[in-house]
Amino acid sequence: MSIDKKQTDSKGLFNKQNYLLMLAGLIVLAIGFFLMAGGKSADPKVFNDNEVYSTTRITIAPLLIIAGFLIEIFAIMKKPSASQK
Repeated sequence: MSIDKKQTDSKGLFNKQNYLLMLAGLIVLAIGFFLMAGGKSADPKVFNDNEVYSTTRITIAPLLIIAGFLIEIFAIMKKPSASQK
């Protein structure tokens, strides 16, 4: 009895360009989370509106996080071109 074995492609699902795009997405995500973090006051009884509601935390950081997730989705969904296989 012989068992038919399919030859498997050992190259994997992603190529180098996919991994570089994933790394770029992770860097953009990390920058976005870093910009959103912080705002701790030395005195817990004092609320600093300018730190908590700054343009960086309210607008720029969430946009960077969304951009990072979009880059990650694109990196995962992108198929390698025929010349890169």
